[in-house]
Amino acid sequence: MKIKETFLKLFFQKVLEIYKILDNIINSERVIVKLNAYIANINRLLKEVKSNISADYICSNSKEIIIITNKIAITLDQNIIEKYMKKLNEINTVNLY
Repeated sequence: MKIKETFLKLFFQKVLEIYKILDNIINSERVIVKLNAYIANINRLLKEVKSNISADYICSNSKEIIIITNKIAITLDQNIIEKYMKKLNEINTVNLY
């Protein structure tokens, strides 16, 4: 009987762990989708000025946002990306109030 009780206890613990992992994956997918929209907008702006670079990936932490591009960005490209990100920051700040 002890083996059965131990097995059931371990089984339910594993099920809970799996649900937690799935919940984290679902939440991270929402973030990825949102970041993909930002990448698409950045690439649209770069294409408008006939830039040769494109944004491939965005990641962030508490201190900075990192945008990975397919090539080294020149100052014009960096300015376009920076203006877009500042504009997003202003919009988010307004939405907080």
